[in-house]
Amino acid sequence: MVDGVKPVEWRGDSSDVIRSLSEDLRDDLGYMLHQVQTDRTPSDFRPMPTVGAGVYELRASDSDGIARLMYIAKFAEAVYVLHVFQKKTQKTPQKDIDKAAKRLRDLMRERNG
Repeated sequence: MVDGVKPVEWRGDSSDVIRSLSEDLRDDLGYMLHQVQTDRTPSDFRPMPTVGAGVYELRASDSDGIARLMYIAKFAEAVYVLHVFQKKTQKTPQKDIDKAAKRLRDLMRERNG
């Protein structure tokens, strides 16, 4: 942790996906992610137990649609962004839940050697 800010570790294509979002969505998700990095409560988030214990979802929307960022921050070394995606409806598609869950499983395997 540098100056009280946990680094972000991007999993899979999450970094590329967030860069492809509109500026408003990037700004909103980036601000909330920084709150997580500094151990503060983001303005719009919810737990995602269907993905795994300790996984949360940041939520942002604009005229382009709805964007979500799934992360886990319970480890001391980093905030791990598991999945970023954009959608048109409120319901989270199962394929996105499955993708985040797989990345979490992969992360846990890496951490456990």
